[in-house]
Amino acid sequence: MSNIINKFKIDNGKGFSLKDQDAAYADGFEKDDAKDVLTALIAETFDLQTELYAANKYALLIIFQAMDAAGKDSAIAHTLSGLNPQGCQVYSFKQPSTEDYEHDFLWRHYRSLPERGRIGIHNRSHYENVLVTKVHPELILKENLPGIQDVKQIDGKFWDKRYQSIRAFEEHLTGNGTVIIKFFLNVSKGEQKKRFLERIDDPKKNWKFSAADIEERKRWGDYMDAYQRAIQETATPNCPWYVIPADKKWFTRIAISTVILQTLKDLKLKYPVLPKEEKEKLDEAKKLLEKE
Repeated sequence: MSNIINKFKIDNGKGFSLKDQDAAYADGFEKDDAKDVLTALIAETFDLQTELYAANKYALLIIFQAMDAAGKDSAIAHTLSGLNPQGCQVYSFKQPSTEDYEHDFLWRHYRSLPERGRIGIHNRSHYENVLVTKVHPELILKENLPGIQDVKQIDGKFWDKRYQSIRAFEEHLTGNGTVIIKFFLNVSKGEQKKRFLERIDDPKKNWKFSAADIEERKRWGDYMDAYQRAIQETATPNCPWYVIPADKKWFTRIAISTVILQTLKDLKLKYPVLPKEEKEKLDEAKKLLEKE
């Protein structure tokens, strides 16, 4: 477990390069063993989820970012399938609405944060505002920001301020009890091609494919630059990134579950201890029940 944490955790973005990351890495695990390993991880996480809810002190926010076909949806489904759904909430962020554009870029994400004791999953997140908008800066014009009337005005200083806003946002959250895990599922361009072809060939998966996916694939290099820069600028000790190999879905799920489990363990959660008066009431209730 520690090997997975140490290998994939980025808590200081200085010098980080995506080229150093192996999208097919599997840490010595075998596919045949993956199901049993994942089942054990989820079972242990379930117990800690109950303690998280009972303690009502922390919230856990899990962020998933990735290129198309990297396996975000299936990773979320498999790694959280054994948890109590009453303690989880999943938000999938699409293109901003008209209402979203009437507020700052963090607004719709802030209002979707998990409550204390709960686990929130953001399928895509506030990072889209330094990823897809970095590749397509014309989208920034929809925000109607003061002093930004032309794409040429969206310069390096603009992006520096946006990264700063994200760091401040996350620092504020962690300082108030929200623990943040940020996953980037690192799929290779070759594996993405394979999965796109599978979606085209399989009628049951046709709905997952869009012609727009091919257009975005043409900007692969731009997206890799955007992801690398985002990780470099926002990986901190309190809010680290985990760059997870995504070419082998079965290992991706093991790695994600391992990180979630270890994060919960590090919180050293404990069930609340009732005050003496409440404990006495419990004892009295027990006696009454036993007399029935």
